[in-house]
Amino acid sequence: MTTDYKIPSQIKIGHVHLKVADLKRSLAFYVDLLGFELMMYYGDQAAFISAGGYHHHIGLNTWHSKGAPPASREGVGLYHTAILYPTRKDLATIYKRLRDAHYPNIGASDHGVSQALYLRDPDNNGVELYWDKPRELWPTNPDGSLTMYTQPLNLEELLKEAQE
Repeated sequence: MTTDYKIPSQIKIGHVHLKVADLKRSLAFYVDLLGFELMMYYGDQAAFISAGGYHHHIGLNTWHSKGAPPASREGVGLYHTAILYPTRKDLATIYKRLRDAHYPNIGASDHGVSQALYLRDPDNNGVELYWDKPRELWPTNPDGSLTMYTQPLNLEELLKEAQE
C-alpha cells in the first residue's frame, strides 16, 4: 500500500453512534447532564443528539443492546468518545456541572496540547470532555516535533474559571 495519500486536513469526525442498554437513561446523561440537544427519536429504539442544531453528533440506539450489561473495559471496542469544548471556561463550566451533580469523575489530565476530564456514561463507555490549548502553546521538542504528556489537571484552578 502506498503511503503517499494523506487524508484532507479539513476532515472532521462527523458523529459517533453508541449501542446503549437503556435509551432514556442515556438521554438523561447526554442531554440532561451534558447538555446535548435531542434532535429526534427514531422510533422508540434510537435517538439523535447534537450541539448547536447539527443533525447529530451522537446517535444512541438499543437495536442490538437493549438491556445488555455495561461495556467491558478490558474488551476491544471504543476507548472513549472525545467531546471538544471551544474554551477552557466551557470545560470549567461542565466540570462544575458534573461536580454539582455529584457525578463520579474518573480522571483529569493536562496533556500539554489539551486539558481533559474523563468519565463513564451509564453504559460504561468512556467519555472525554476536553479543551485544546492554543497551538502556539503546544509542547515541542527541539526539532519542532510534538511532545504530549499526561500530568494531573488542577481541578480547583479549573473550577475558579467557571465562577468568573
